[in-house]
Amino acid sequence: MRKVFHVAVREFIATVTARGFLFGILLTPAIVLLMVFLLPRLTAKSAPRVDGTVAVVDLSGEVAAGLARYLSPAAIRERRLEERRRLQEFASSEIGDGAAAGAIIGPSPEVPPGEVPHITVVALPPDTNPETEKERLKLPFAPRSADGALLAVALVPAGAVTREGGRFEDYHLLVRDGLDDRLVDEMQAGLEDSIRGARLRGSGIEPELVAELARVERPHPRVVTEEGERRPNRVLNQILPISFMVLLLISVLTSSSSLLTTTIEEKSNRIVELLLSALSSRQLMTGKILGQMAVGLVILVLYAGMGIAALASFTLTGLVDPVLLLFLLIFFVLSYFTVAALMAAVGSAVSELRDAQPLMTPIMTVFMVLWLLMIPISSHPNSLMAVVLSFIPPIGSFVTLLRMASNTPPPAWQVALAVAASAAGACASLWFAAKVFRVGVLMYGKPPTLRTLVRWARIPD
Repeated sequence: MRKVFHVAVREFIATVTARGFLFGILLTPAIVLLMVFLLPRLTAKSAPRVDGTVAVVDLSGEVAAGLARYLSPAAIRERRLEERRRLQEFASSEIGDGAAAGAIIGPSPEVPPGEVPHITVVALPPDTNPETEKERLKLPFAPRSADGALLAVALVPAGAVTREGGRFEDYHLLVRDGLDDRLVDEMQAGLEDSIRGARLRGSGIEPELVAELARVERPHPRVVTEEGERRPNRVLNQILPISFMVLLLISVLTSSSSLLTTTIEEKSNRIVELLLSALSSRQLMTGKILGQMAVGLVILVLYAGMGIAALASFTLTGLVDPVLLLFLLIFFVLSYFTVAALMAAVGSAVSELRDAQPLMTPIMTVFMVLWLLMIPISSHPNSLMAVVLSFIPPIGSFVTLLRMASNTPPPAWQVALAVAASAAGACASLWFAAKVFRVGVLMYGKPPTLRTLVRWARIPD
């Protein structure tokens, strides 16, 4: 047992002290933090500041004034503030905590007035030649020029407001080349709003009354529990199951992949021959598996700790059931032994990393299927497919944990059966790996096939 312990300690220290490992485990949290916190602040959501005019040939005589009000700096600024407020309310209602929402989408400061476009709407005479205005759109302009450069020309026929021939006519919008798409959307929204209002007024209906009749406030639902009522956290309820499974995948695959590479390196450098002179192949394999399991535990504890700390900072730790953390550890051990044993078997059978790719294909295909089924299983955790996959190693541990973290966890008997099936799969993988490792660790030359590995496993001790 002491020899196994020494091999495990050596394997652990050699892996965690490598700069590539330290860089790898820190890179993923850094990318996540960048995506969640920095990108929303660095991405411009509003159109840039532009000064210019929009010419309107309004044959109806009722659209230009409404468009001017819609595109006024004060109206644009108020719409942006309202959009920011709604985003803040949505994040707060879905996540369930104002602090969390503020951390993700940031505070709600007022839009700086200097960044609001200053657009002047000019009503042209009805007999204006559109071709002349098109030529003006071809002239170069600076976004903040003081000469009121022409940005767009809107052609609104009388039939756009008054129905003729059973239908309304369409308006046309001509814009200069290179104009920001968000600014074009603002102009189109203003034209549509003005035309819609003119149609309603022409029918004797006040647009404000229609908006009031159509507005129905949606109250936040309340979840009734034995402890009382609480607001649901639908976004986090969808993210948490996937986060648990991804955390399990990262810790298992990272540590077991390191086991594969270190085994191949030691075999190609003939170090394994020196090690086998002091201990048996089974002791060597056991020590390497235990050492890399400690590496996986470090990754698991590090990432899980960061996640819990983030939830604690947002006072959302109540979303995580402590039982889930216990089963996360249980399923890590079971799935790690299953996958790591197969990695050790493959690593002992080849002398170069490229020779391991054909043997790794079936293992990686299983996990690719798991990635593809992650969303469907998370959406329907009690479907027949999810229940069946829970009992099939090596993906049963991942599927069961995903189902347990969902809003509709599986019954206890399914969890117990999944644990038993995963344990049986781990024992079978360890038995197979021990047989292959004993033969393959001293084999050199042509890389074996999967059939060869099965034949090695049949050789009696």
